[in-house]
Amino acid sequence: MEDLRYHLTFTAQKDQQLLREALREIGISKRALTAIKFQGGALLVNGKEQNVRHSLKIGDEVTVIFPVEEISGGLSPEIGELLIKYEDDALLIVDKPPYQSTIPSHDHPTGSIANVVVAHLQAQKVASTVHVVTRLDRNTSGLMCIAKHRHVHHLMSEAQKRHTIHRTYEALVHGHVLEDFQQIVAPIGRKDGSIIEREVRQDGQFAHTDVQVLDRYCIHGEKISHVKLTLHTGRTHQIRVHMSFIGHPLLGDDLYGGSRKLIDRQALHCVKLELQHPLTHKAVVWNSELPEDMRHIMM
Repeated sequence: MEDLRYHLTFTAQKDQQLLREALREIGISKRALTAIKFQGGALLVNGKEQNVRHSLKIGDEVTVIFPVEEISGGLSPEIGELLIKYEDDALLIVDKPPYQSTIPSHDHPTGSIANVVVAHLQAQKVASTVHVVTRLDRNTSGLMCIAKHRHVHHLMSEAQKRHTIHRTYEALVHGHVLEDFQQIVAPIGRKDGSIIEREVRQDGQFAHTDVQVLDRYCIHGEKISHVKLTLHTGRTHQIRVHMSFIGHPLLGDDLYGGSRKLIDRQALHCVKLELQHPLTHKAVVWNSELPEDMRHIMM
């Protein structure tokens, strides 16, 4: 019978090192070790099962076998289209279209990226649930990173804490942004009385966005700026809140003061994703072109 559990193999680099320490050095979390011990995983050294107190020799082959993952409750597989920019055993990079949710919600229980990814993983016989690393709002389009296993997700979460995952966006905003480049450093928190809306507020979480003007237009008598935005933090609605805060809300973003006259969604697209691969440690970069609805406005 085929073993569908996720396997990770590496070669011991130190003599007399405890297996526990070697696992810690490659980023295996305590939570993962607990799951391996009690939920059907295994630790093998040269093909023989060992515990974490085993003493390694240089050149020993260590195989970590993780337990089968249960699909998250309420997440059912659905056949659908995925625009895949990159895929290997660890990561799935997709280009999300606008009007598609990242995960199911009460208002949109089906058709999400997560639903389609579940079916995609099952077709590959990958026994895993969906681990979204970089999430996008339903009406935001562009590049997303998904981990194909919870260990990889843990490594990517640690990378996010170290600020080594870099996302670049482009947006169309109301008005002519006067400064060609500026930094917005303003804390963001939940708006009183709302479960969705955020705002800049003193008791919010630190948030930092860089804004670079790419072009300025006058379309049907309305001033519009095409801007590039770099996130240094990942707060909910960060770009939308920060641009509204400086008086230049995104086109289509009526939640934060934008107009839907030219586009029926916030005109925001993740154009670039840069990170260090969690297993190979190589720097990788993906790019995505603006979607047709945003390009049409600038024509």
